[in-house]
Formats: sequence, C-alpha cells, structure tokens
Amino acid sequence: MDLQSTYHEPVMLSECLDGLNIRPDGIYVDVTFGGGGHSRAILEKLTTGRLLVFDQDPDAMANAEAFRQNPCFTFIAANFRHLKRYLRLNKAEKVDGILGDLGVSSHQINTPVRGFSTRFDADLDMRMNPHNEKTAQEVLNTRSVAQLQKILGMYGEVHNAKTAAEAIFSARHGNPIQTINELKDILMRYAPKHRENKYFAQVFQALRIEVNDELAVLEEFLMQVPEVLNPEGRLVVMSYHSLEDRLVKNFIQKGKFDGEVEKDFYGNEIKPMRGITRKPIEATPEEVARNPRARSAKLRIAEMPALKA
Repeated sequence: MDLQSTYHEPVMLSECLDGLNIRPDGIYVDVTFGGGGHSRAILEKLTTGRLLVFDQDPDAMANAEAFRQNPCFTFIAANFRHLKRYLRLNKAEKVDGILGDLGVSSHQINTPVRGFSTRFDADLDMRMNPHNEKTAQEVLNTRSVAQLQKILGMYGEVHNAKTAAEAIFSARHGNPIQTINELKDILMRYAPKHRENKYFAQVFQALRIEVNDELAVLEEFLMQVPEVLNPEGRLVVMSYHSLEDRLVKNFIQKGKFDGEVEKDFYGNEIKPMRGITRKPIEATPEEVARNPRARSAKLRIAEMPALKA
C-alpha cells in the first residue's frame, strides 16, 4: 500500500505557505510531517535552505524515504515536544519558520489497527507512537472514576462525563475493556439520540489526548518556539478543536496559557511574539467540500519581532 496516498490532503496548504513567508535560503521546520504534503510544498520553495521535519509515527518515517535524496531535507524521528534539543543536535539552533498541523491524520484514523476511529472494531490503542506504553485500554481499565470523569469532561467536553466514567468503571470489573465495540456497547445507552457519532467522537478525542499527552506536548512545544525562531521568524499552527486552539491563541496573544498578559513599568505588553492574524484563518467552502477534514481547522500565524536598529 502506498502510505502517501492514505494520508490526508494537506489542509490550507497555500495559507500555510503564505504564513511561513518562505525564503529560498531559509531554515524551516515541519513538526508534524505525516504524509509530507506540507513538507513537499515547502521543499519546492527552497534552493540552499533546509527543512527539518519531526514525526514519531513509524508510518510517517516510511513516507520520509521519498524525500531523503533531497539535500535540504532532514527527518527527525521524535516527538516535537523535544523541538529545541533536536534542532541543536541537527545544527539548526535558529530557524526562520515553524509549521504545526496538529491532531490525528486521516491515515491514522483510517488504519483500523491503530484504534483511533469509531468506524472500525479493533483494540483500543490510540498511540501516535506505537512504542509508547500507555494505550487507551490501559487508561480505561486502570483509572479511577474521578480520573476518567476529568479526562472525558476536560478533553472531550463530554456532557455526562461522570455517568460515562461510572459506567466504564462498573463494566470493567467483569472483564477488562479491550475493543472499540466493547466501549461503544457500554456507552451507547448514554449517547444522545441521533447524535451518537458526535458523542463517541468526543469520547475518543478525550482518550486520544490523554494517551498521547497532547495538550502538554503542545504547551512544551510552544514555550520553546521563541527560543529557536530568528527575528521576524514565523510560527504557523493549525488546530482542530477548541482546546488546542485556545492554547495557541493565548500563547500568541499573551505569551502564556492563562491569565492576563504581563506589562512592563511603562505599560508595554511583555510577550515574545505578535499575532499576524487577529482571528484564525479558516478553510474556504470549496476546500471543505473537497476535504471535509478542513471544516474544523483553525490557522493562526505569529511572528518574532525584528531586530532593533
């Protein structure tokens, strides 16, 4: 099977490229390589520049083989929470632009054995890096009711998180919960009528975020960005749900994830970057019709300040 063909079509490709403001001799980072759609387009704009890409998924590593002959290309098999460390190891301490296309890829969703999708029955896995120990099975079968309620309520915004957590806790005492269909059978009676698919999508989102530590990864990544970007370097981030978008928005607007922006003695805001876009960019109706995954995408762009003369 051609892995590239099973990956998602890159969302808002031209908007991402415009946001990066690519120079042919610049150094750029794609922290979510996946099928390489965005990376391919960046490489086409480089002459003597470099593109360093991150991905922890072995399937994405296989995709990188098609790029390895390009002298501008460097693949880093790691989670992007380690951005600064791996850029330093690859002699790219400072870069001109960073792209992040967050969330789960269509390839991961459409591969039944990965356990990301409610459409297939498979083991409850949900690991973006199959070498990590924590799986959705482990979360469902070992966490307390209070912990499960917090995961479902906070990460999935599940309206009846306490009831669902109690149902999971009760059901697992007979036999451990191992498969997608087992979990759906347990929760079906609590899913709103005619909105079952949305309900299960929220439950699965919550479990996926917990298994992969996604929000902590995003926070750690964002905190490192100002340390590695050159003056006037760009950050371009695409998120697919409100929890991610809120973190990105707050970091760009305030330089932190909650509370108010800090100010100096003169009332000037203290934050490392400035937003290029006041509101997030969204896909056009034409793109959404062609690529349904783009419907929920929100793109934010930020820039480091220029060097003072």
